[in-house]
Amino acid sequence: MNGNIKNGVYPTMLTPFTPDNKIDYDGVLSILDYYKKTGVDGIFAICQSSEIFYLSFEERLELLDFIRKNMPADISLVASGHTADDIDRQIYEANAFIDKGIDAYVFISNRFCAREDDDSYFLSNYEKVVGAIPDVPLGIYECPYPYKKVMMPALLEACINMSNLSFIKDTCCDINLIREKLRASQGSGLKIFNANGATFLESLKAGCAGYSGVMANFHPELYVWLCNNFEKQPDKAKKLADFLSFASTIELQQYPVNAKYHMQRSGVIINIYSRVRDCGAFSDANKMEIDAMIETEKNIKEYLNLI
Repeated sequence: MNGNIKNGVYPTMLTPFTPDNKIDYDGVLSILDYYKKTGVDGIFAICQSSEIFYLSFEERLELLDFIRKNMPADISLVASGHTADDIDRQIYEANAFIDKGIDAYVFISNRFCAREDDDSYFLSNYEKVVGAIPDVPLGIYECPYPYKKVMMPALLEACINMSNLSFIKDTCCDINLIREKLRASQGSGLKIFNANGATFLESLKAGCAGYSGVMANFHPELYVWLCNNFEKQPDKAKKLADFLSFASTIELQQYPVNAKYHMQRSGVIINIYSRVRDCGAFSDANKMEIDAMIETEKNIKEYLNLI
């Protein structure tokens, strides 16, 4: 593992499927090419957007291996695949994913404890797992499924003290809590990537390393611009952040089907099939909403001199 966690934008990578419900590897290549063209700094693969809870272990491992072997140059790769409930199984699978060679292996926070368990139970399981895998860069993802386990500052600090924690995908959607996490992790080498559009600009100002969220599957180049220019062009950054905040409500539509449709419209050669959602429920009205978003994106890009 390289441990090359760059600052910037890390899309939560989608998994395309064929009409007979198999992973579409030609589509994976097309998505990787799209990410490269839009200037992202990294990719978060084998995550919830990848539909990992609907992929077998063999599919997750094969998909990660394919992505790693076909990664565009100069883009960091972090990956999860952490879905098992049993701790021994988690250890087995983590070692398999780590062996593929990635920049960080990312745990899902809710895999270490049930909703009703306290943090001591979380830490006991975390310590057991990290003690049974190589000393490599690690990450934590506050995945909302099946429930969201937010890493509070004290818990985050305890994990930092136990492991080489380098990446966190933060989904707390609370700028004050993000600031507390930044203080708790100061000097540790941990980089916090915000997944929330509404708080994103303020989190950059506070010291977050970048963005890792589903909206980077719709307009990654806009998040790239904001990361690179929020200090140099504050007025334009504020107007862009307002758009990104409002646009992020499209997550509630028919994700990830709607993101796959948006990618199609952006020249990515994939179908909109999904194992998580029935793509037949993605209505003509839903498509019109995405089409309208694309037209608005063009106006934003002209404003930012991107086109």
